[in-house]
Amino acid sequence: MSAHARKPATLILPPAPYAAAMLGGWWLDRNRLSLPFDLGVMTHPLGWLAIGIGGALFAWTVWTFMRHRTTVNPFAAASSLCTSGPFRHSRNPIYLGDWFILAGVSLLLGTFWPLVFAPLIWIMIRFGVIRHEEVHLEAKFGDAYRDYKARVRRWI
Repeated sequence: MSAHARKPATLILPPAPYAAAMLGGWWLDRNRLSLPFDLGVMTHPLGWLAIGIGGALFAWTVWTFMRHRTTVNPFAAASSLCTSGPFRHSRNPIYLGDWFILAGVSLLLGTFWPLVFAPLIWIMIRFGVIRHEEVHLEAKFGDAYRDYKARVRRWI
C-alpha cells in the first residue's frame, strides 16, 4: 500500500485559515482600518442565513461520514468513499460550508475584511488540504474515485 493510500498528507487544519481571516478581519476593522460591509436592514438576517447554511452543510456532511463509518478528520485515512448526501453536489461540502460561514460572519461583523483574505484562503485550502485529500482518495479507491471526480465538481 502506498503512503498516499494510508492517509492524506494534509498540511493545515482546514478551519484555521477561515478562523484567521475572521479574527484578522475583525481586528483590522476595529483598529481604524474600516472596510464596511452593510446591506442595510438585511445585513444581519443574511449573515445568520449564511451561517445557518454553512452549519447545516457541515452537519449533513458529518452525518454522511458517520453513516459511511469514515472519518471527518482531514489527517486520517478514509475508510469508505462517500458519494451520497452532500457529496452528490460537491466533493468538498464542509469547505463549501466554511465559505458560507465566512461570508455570514463578515456580514455580522459589518466588515468586508474577512472576505479580502478569500483568495489566500482558497489557495491554502486547495493546495494545503484538498490536493492531498484527492491524492489519498485516488490512491485508496482508484477508478471509483476517478469516476466520482468526473461526475461531481470540486466545489459546486
